Amino acid sequence: MAAIRALLRWLEVPISVMLWLGLIAGFLMMVHVGVDVTGRTVFNHPLQGTTEIVAGWYMVAIAFMPWAWLETRNSHIVAGMFEQFGGPRFSFWVNVFVKITTFVFISVFTWQTCLQAMRQTRAGEVWEAAGGFIPMWPSRWSLPVAGALMAAYMALRLIADFADKRPR
Repeated sequence: MAAIRALLRWLEVPISVMLWLGLIAGFLMMVHVGVDVTGRTVFNHPLQGTTEIVAGWYMVAIAFMPWAWLETRNSHIVAGMFEQFGGPRFSFWVNVFVKITTFVFISVFTWQTCLQAMRQTRAGEVWEAAGGFIPMWPSRWSLPVAGALMAAYMALRLIADFADKRPR
């Protein structure tokens, strides 16, 4: 069990990095959009490609990079409404079911987004903007990385929780 706990602590480092990257992306998005709006309204000269960069880079980072961090705080989906139907043993098994179901979904999501990221990387995916082309393929990798971190943390946490809290 000590090895599982050590792995969980080790995973918290890349998970924290992903959280901070998502937060930085949120800050950069606010600055970028603010500069674009100011340029458009005050100087009649907007920044080219703002919409594409916001949609393809910032929003992806903001939405997906904090996933694993949320799991470290137990802030994901819970089935609290079912806890009223049974005791601690029932609640434990409902929680296990929800975590396993979420793990399966995240694993499939990670696999599919990894395949898509590989395809888009090979194709050199770019989005056309008024000022030229914006490479999008690198942002595709944030989804499988975030999903893999969350799935790994969930699997280890489920094993640790099961060993610690399994009702007798």
